[in-house]
Amino acid sequence: MKNKDRDGKPLIHPDKTSRMVPTTLMFLVLCGFSFYLGGIFCNNKDKLVIEEVERPAKTSPKDVISSPLQIKPVSFPECGSDYQDYTPCTDPRRWRKYSLHRLSFFERHCPPIFERKECLVPPPDGYKPPIKWPKSKNECWYRNVPYNWINKQKSNQNWLRKQGEKFFFPGGGTMFPRGVSAYVDLMTDLIPGMKDGTVRTALDTGCGVASWGGDLLDRGILTVSLAPRDNHEAQVQFALERGIPAILGIISTQRLPFPSNSFDMAHCSRCLIPWTEFGGLYLLEIHRMLRPGGFWVLSGPPVNYQNRWRGWNTTVEEQKSDYDKLQDYLTSMCFKLYKQKGDIAVWQKSTNPKCYDKLASPDVYPPKCDDGTEPDAAWYTPLRPCVVAPEAKYTKSGLDSLPKWPERLSAPPERLSGVHGGSASAFKHDESKWKVRVKHYKKLLPALGTDKIRNVMDMNTVYGGFAAELVEDPLWVMNVVSSYSENTLAVVFDRGLIGTYHDWCEAFSTYPRTYDLLHLDSLFTAESQRCDMKYVLLEMDRIVRPGGYVIIRESSYFLDAISTIAKAMKWSCKQEDTEYAVENEKVLICQKKLWYSSSSKSLR
Repeated sequence: MKNKDRDGKPLIHPDKTSRMVPTTLMFLVLCGFSFYLGGIFCNNKDKLVIEEVERPAKTSPKDVISSPLQIKPVSFPECGSDYQDYTPCTDPRRWRKYSLHRLSFFERHCPPIFERKECLVPPPDGYKPPIKWPKSKNECWYRNVPYNWINKQKSNQNWLRKQGEKFFFPGGGTMFPRGVSAYVDLMTDLIPGMKDGTVRTALDTGCGVASWGGDLLDRGILTVSLAPRDNHEAQVQFALERGIPAILGIISTQRLPFPSNSFDMAHCSRCLIPWTEFGGLYLLEIHRMLRPGGFWVLSGPPVNYQNRWRGWNTTVEEQKSDYDKLQDYLTSMCFKLYKQKGDIAVWQKSTNPKCYDKLASPDVYPPKCDDGTEPDAAWYTPLRPCVVAPEAKYTKSGLDSLPKWPERLSAPPERLSGVHGGSASAFKHDESKWKVRVKHYKKLLPALGTDKIRNVMDMNTVYGGFAAELVEDPLWVMNVVSSYSENTLAVVFDRGLIGTYHDWCEAFSTYPRTYDLLHLDSLFTAESQRCDMKYVLLEMDRIVRPGGYVIIRESSYFLDAISTIAKAMKWSCKQEDTEYAVENEKVLICQKKLWYSSSSKSLR
């Protein structure tokens, strides 16, 4: 192939003798300039990651590679008692700074770096180790989630009730006064796939205290329960205290942090989302997240308006108009009404490509999305008034094409082909790797696999291998894929697991003290050039429960610095070898101490 200049013309090469001297001079100049720039970069690199790095006066290149990162001892004060339920990116103290439009102030708005807290979040006065699963599904300690607003406001709906030192969860809800089990029984009659492993993953928008998701766990369906931090106080915190998967979130102006075409089912039980407003924009987001053949379930207005409208402070005409509008929008988005009985209506997302082809016509609303935005882009990505059509190249990712649970857990997903380096052999290698790793982790941490650990987060998963090896244990795993790394979250969902996108330079969308175990695999190796290690570890301390555990699998380079910060956070840690005892990688097993604020009245 002939070399060409930037205008596309062939380059004319002089003979080697005539160009030797200038080439040598240019080489020396470039080397010197590169050395100069490299010196500037290397001298400042670690200052961006963590302050007060101690460096020997003279080091050889070999020493630089092998010597672990060292930092001076640090200390962190206690946060004030008014920070016991601190959620940095959904902080009510900062809501007034943001728009009321579409309740966007409930969305993520993280504080700038100069407002970040460098303190340890205290537990509430009287905090106790959480009740163990499965008992926790039905009761929790009042002092662990000391918020009585829901109990008072929803007392007639049996969401929860306070009795003595505990909250009890009878399984009631606005649309299921006879209890959540009877409600789900009716739903499974409408959707037989909920019984045979076809439906495995679900999303519950406006989840209340997550009773629907809790009931589905007993039926082999794994649900992400979603609610904003609003005047209902601690819905998501109640859910996690019970041992049910949940995160803070709201459908407002941005996409939810999940891949397209991934959930098998989505549900709204009078969740107060205005589905027919803004051109059906929120319905479009539900459509994006549901896989082809997936189900959307709605109970509450305007379903069954003929019999319910009197209790909704409206007129039958208004409710009929809203229902007709809802049906028109869903039909235009390639949904069809699947079944309806009583207060429950079920729509199914089409698997027919012809329906989506029709949306390419210029006068159709909503139109088919162009290729300007990646379908899976869902981290601070604005909602778009268009339909994300299933990608034609994936023909086996629809609900009717996937293996049923639990077979789908070990079947290499079709969407592996969209991942750099993804293949069936890479998937099987990852699966084998995690079998060995998890077996080793259980030796290092005997509590793993027992009732001492229920809520688990894998902070930087690839294919969900860690979670897959724990499916038989009495726990669930939130699989987190970095918004800056290779997008593998769709593969995680195709396996029948759940997860979310996140950037660990920011706080996670959950309340304090909501996870029993955090696991990370080389997170600092991958992200230390962007994220300050100190803030990542403080965020881990915020969300792990007192008495909870952390497994940090990292390059030996970072472990001493991590241990120094961990000690300042009142963690006890021990360093262990990996399963193959390699020198450049270690495992740090830590446990967070239960401590109380200096102003607490609790017995110490």
